[in-house]
Amino acid sequence: MTDKPSHAYAPPAPRVWEYTLPGGFRVLAGKTDADNDRLSLHVARPNDWWFHVRGMPGSHVVLVVEKNHPPDRETLNRAAAIAAYHSKARGGGVVAVSGTLAGNVSKPRGAKPGSVLIRRERVFKVRPALPESDTPS
Repeated sequence: MTDKPSHAYAPPAPRVWEYTLPGGFRVLAGKTDADNDRLSLHVARPNDWWFHVRGMPGSHVVLVVEKNHPPDRETLNRAAAIAAYHSKARGGGVVAVSGTLAGNVSKPRGAKPGSVLIRRERVFKVRPALPESDTPS
């Protein structure tokens, strides 16, 4: 008889910056490409919102959505602003950020860490910013 581990392999938890928005919404931003993969593909639930600055490197950002508590437009814009802040566009003015439900995010077979495909994209035009009382932790 061989001893098998009693648990399946689980990837390590991603290292993230975490923020709290008005209304109690949590926002998570990946720190590395591998963290972005884990955050987008293993931590985010289908109803959470996913964000990434368009056309340049940056963190994958997830707005955690609790059941029966959908985010309003202002909350989505604030999460998009966090994605813009955690990108190469941080010093820019208004930045285009892609957003979609996390269930619309997938990884192409063989793609490098941090690369994903998204469907049903919504574009947010925001200025890079963190929540007023927050600094990245």
